[in-house]
Amino acid sequence: MTTFDCGTLIDGTSDEPRHDVRLVVDEDGRIAEVGDPNSTDAHDEHYEHDVVIPGLVDAHVHLSGIRTMDPMRWVRADESTLAVRATADLRKLLAAGFTSVRDVGSTAGLALKRGVEEGEVPGPRVYTSGRSISQTAGHGDSHFLPLEWVENGTFLSTLADGEDECRKEARRRIRQGVDCLKIMTTGGVLSEKDAPDQSQFTDREIRAFTEEAHRVGIPVASHAQGAPGIKSALENGVDTIEHGFYVDDEAIALFLETDATFVPTLAIMHRIVEYGDEYDMPEWGLRKAREAQAAHFESVERAYDAGVPIALGTDFIGPALVPHGENALEAELLVSEVGVDEMDAIRAGTGVAARTVPGDDVGIVEEGRFADLVALESDPLADIGALRDVEAVYKSGELVSL
Repeated sequence: MTTFDCGTLIDGTSDEPRHDVRLVVDEDGRIAEVGDPNSTDAHDEHYEHDVVIPGLVDAHVHLSGIRTMDPMRWVRADESTLAVRATADLRKLLAAGFTSVRDVGSTAGLALKRGVEEGEVPGPRVYTSGRSISQTAGHGDSHFLPLEWVENGTFLSTLADGEDECRKEARRRIRQGVDCLKIMTTGGVLSEKDAPDQSQFTDREIRAFTEEAHRVGIPVASHAQGAPGIKSALENGVDTIEHGFYVDDEAIALFLETDATFVPTLAIMHRIVEYGDEYDMPEWGLRKAREAQAAHFESVERAYDAGVPIALGTDFIGPALVPHGENALEAELLVSEVGVDEMDAIRAGTGVAARTVPGDDVGIVEEGRFADLVALESDPLADIGALRDVEAVYKSGELVSL
């Protein structure tokens, strides 16, 4: 048994912090008790920290191992090299206090998940979709290559067209052991020949994915930037909306009706707009990001004001422009650009982000959950930037060597 004494505990779900709290962690690395220091004896393995939060969750990453923003170089990259780099990214994420991540598009995600679970690779808990699924000419298609080169998919996505193909592709992912499905219901910034406001996949195709996923108890995430594609995703059972540049009133009503989670990924858009021209970004990607940014901030603000659950997700993929390890930027942008209060920004990266993965094991400090904890050097309720001031990281109650 291990005990933790927390001067201030932010538990990932409550409206207010708790003070002078003792956590007791059992031999399985789960929280056995949350209570008063005077009610339970301290054990031989005992830690004391001034500020403790749940291990952070990034609900939208790509464990792709890429180190450039040039899509042509992505498709030429060696998959073994990418996987090795992705293991280094796992270490960076864990050191930054992210003890769980949802990987929504990579070739290495399933192998990395197994490596972490087996203790071969240090890193956060990995919940992965494997490769995402796109229609032909959709966001996950490499538009700049001949079709015959990508008919079997790219390193981030495979292609499926028609209800039967979509259903079979979903079943293939389930056979592989994924934790969720990731589909594309609109075009996007980093796909050359489509646009964020263009819908992709039909209602029947989307329903094929959600029916197969929900049958085995896993969620479906949709890349959805324009309002029509957001609404078709929500109307057909998708559980999380990724990006959401153009959220209208009807979309907000659907979020609330379906209790879906919004993962805005402000961080990647911010980095592309501010610094993308310094990092091999294609001109068409820069242009589309700049056109959408103001509407993106406004959409997230309106959704937040309406009570839509907002989860922290960065869409970081590894290059210097969007590196793993700096993922707390998303929380900072929620506060500075959207007006989210600090407690809600912390919950976005803890209790709300935990909604995007199967099970009730992470994201909240409560009895029965994994003892994934982050000790901070200062109070994030006073300055959200304190999420970067990591003093110690614990996974299943064990101190992570940083």
